[in-house]
Amino acid sequence: MKKVVKFGGSSLASADQFKKVGDIIRADESRVYVVPSAPGKRFNGDTKVTDMLLEAYEMAVEGKDLASQIAKIKARYDEIIEGLELTDFSLDEDFEIIADKLANDPQKDYTASRGEYLNGKIMARYLGVTFIDAAEVIFFNEEGGLNPYKTQKVLSKRLAECERAVVPGFYGLGKDGNVQTFSRGGSDVTGSLVAQACKADLYENWTDVSGFLVADPRLVEEPETIKYITYRELRELSYMGASVLHEDAIFPVRHCGIPINIRNTNRPQDEGTWIVEATGQKPDYVVTGIAGKKGFCTMLITKAMMNSEIGFGRKVLQALEDSQISFEHMPSGIDTMTVVIHEDEFLEKEQQVISAIHRYASPDSIEIETDLALVAVVGRGMRSASGTAGKLFSALADANVNVKMIDQGSSELNIIIGVRNCDFEKAIRAIYRKFVGSKSGK
Repeated sequence: MKKVVKFGGSSLASADQFKKVGDIIRADESRVYVVPSAPGKRFNGDTKVTDMLLEAYEMAVEGKDLASQIAKIKARYDEIIEGLELTDFSLDEDFEIIADKLANDPQKDYTASRGEYLNGKIMARYLGVTFIDAAEVIFFNEEGGLNPYKTQKVLSKRLAECERAVVPGFYGLGKDGNVQTFSRGGSDVTGSLVAQACKADLYENWTDVSGFLVADPRLVEEPETIKYITYRELRELSYMGASVLHEDAIFPVRHCGIPINIRNTNRPQDEGTWIVEATGQKPDYVVTGIAGKKGFCTMLITKAMMNSEIGFGRKVLQALEDSQISFEHMPSGIDTMTVVIHEDEFLEKEQQVISAIHRYASPDSIEIETDLALVAVVGRGMRSASGTAGKLFSALADANVNVKMIDQGSSELNIIIGVRNCDFEKAIRAIYRKFVGSKSGK
């Protein structure tokens, strides 16, 4: 058995948290490769180290004195080092290099990545294992995306040379030879790449919650934890705003059939959530998860006999492509087509798009409606359960929520509904109560 373990920022925010992580790793000999994030918040109102580093970068660009800011960041790490009693270990030289880089050649990605880099060095020393700089084993291409072939070739070889190692998350090396980062939360992706490269049996992702929740706890009080969720279900929920795991972290392990286990550093006895390719485990509820996002608009395009006009949809999409606008959903009727788009992306170009649609497709009319929120109801159990849509609309009707749009994929894995922004929270709670229940009635 070989496991890759990734720990989030809250799990490594202080020396006490480091000790919990150390106990978790030492409790299982199969936890051989560790991917740490940068130190997160130690308490409410605290600042994440990555945000402190980005502030230092902005100060450097503006030509301000950095001494005080660098000292504050260093103090966070010194506090961890002292708390772990690493008496013969220091990051003084690393901070001299960082300060010099900021003063003479400030680079945003390099600066942001130092949180993980420094935490990785502490973790490697604390565990007594090899430190592997991610910039030596993870590579990006000219377009700024991951270079999976080179990454896997180099990373696999490097990991094969050491039985245990720490690989800091979030960054790699760009094609230009400079450090490049993933988007925020990208340490999840690093962990997934390490799991793929070493052919791990399991990728454990340790955070501050005991797994993936059915709904956002900011909207639903004490939502239930999901025991098993498939990659496809997670992909749908992550895209719609569920944020326990970076959505791009799915792909490397999915390719190899490696399961992900979301665990709680502060409650290591909890089983957490298993993210798998397929499972025979029956879900506790018809609905696996409920998630959504605000800030969409719809464009209702009407034309008589649209259904018999070959190429109509292509012409509409061409108009969007000309303006570099992507669409989210496109439900249609016999004489109508509704295109759902991100509002902030569309409104500044709306007249340009409308003009192009008229030019390409000659519709009878175009109507725009703003202030739309999308809610995704996802669950593999929906395939075999009758009346799911009826229950969904009943729940929304009981909550006096008007449905503006509905779209269901052919996979029967999810139903997307559109509601007004002002009804978003109410819709999530109503759906949760109908399918899962509520401990408090909230």
